[in-house]
Amino acid sequence: MGRFVARRILYMFAVILVVSAITFGLMHAVPGGPFEREKPLPPEIIANLEKRYHLDEPLLMQYGRYLYEIFIPRIDSNRPGLSLENDFLINIRLGESTWFHWMNFGPSYSSRSRTVNDIFRDNLPVSFLLGIMALTVAILLGVPLGIIAALKQNTIFDYFGMSVAIFGVSVPVIVLGPLLIWIFGVTLRWLPPTGWGSKPPYVMGVFPSTMGWDYWKHAIMPAVALGLGSSAIIARLTRASLLQVVREDYIRTARAKGLKERLVLTRHALKNSLIPVVTVLGPMFAALVTGTFVTEITFGIPGMGRYFVTSITNRDYPVIMGTILLYAVFLVVANLIVDLLYAFLDPRIRYE
Repeated sequence: MGRFVARRILYMFAVILVVSAITFGLMHAVPGGPFEREKPLPPEIIANLEKRYHLDEPLLMQYGRYLYEIFIPRIDSNRPGLSLENDFLINIRLGESTWFHWMNFGPSYSSRSRTVNDIFRDNLPVSFLLGIMALTVAILLGVPLGIIAALKQNTIFDYFGMSVAIFGVSVPVIVLGPLLIWIFGVTLRWLPPTGWGSKPPYVMGVFPSTMGWDYWKHAIMPAVALGLGSSAIIARLTRASLLQVVREDYIRTARAKGLKERLVLTRHALKNSLIPVVTVLGPMFAALVTGTFVTEITFGIPGMGRYFVTSITNRDYPVIMGTILLYAVFLVVANLIVDLLYAFLDPRIRYE
């Protein structure tokens, strides 16, 4: 297991490096630049801006500089005399996000007063927590619906569960979000229609300092709107996989030995049937926690989705690179966790 994890970590660094190279090349291959406006700037100003941000250098040199700035740890110059270990411990005690503190994603070309680190520090925790809540909603709703639909195949429970799944897949967030706002925010006035219940700074760079009812009532509608579509996918996968597993020979053997139906399902059938579900949770997790543009715009949530889409139109190279690299990190880490969960769900799977 240890060798497998070490090998996968090395592969992760290779994947992130390849993703960064491809993204960097594609960004500069697209016509246009970060300082082109509807009202053109004088050539002298554009030349000065490109020199300031090293955009006048060859692409290979720009890429090398970018990697150096990101991956070489550094100590805050405002606190001289600190070692990396002491700086890490001080950041932990202060509740700061140490990887934001060490890694320099560069300045933002469109938000001159903020760096990419500032944008991530203020907005990424919102998207991350919203994604975690949406994934929780998807699992808590999708897995039970799939199990009930499989165990009660071709009954009203099966039809109801699959109807909910089809509804979740068919109705996009751009429709479901305003519908929830109209019902629960405007008509019933149970929940606030827009906004988010926390503001920076965040504890450990991720968690809000307070998570009372005011925080949760802002998160309920966007989490449900974002998680319903994923719950539909999970429900359909759970139903199909469980129907296949319950027809396997070892399930019939367990029943023939006189085991109770509940034990047969929980100890033998359910764990193996969750393997396809766990497989899709990796990419689903990465997609949800890095920000969803439509959900954040609909509910007025200050997450990363809005900044990422705006950075593409503005050719804000550092924000584009940083967001895609974060997505790649979330994706490869989630896939590693999924691979490790395989051995827990199916004892026949070994990594040595």
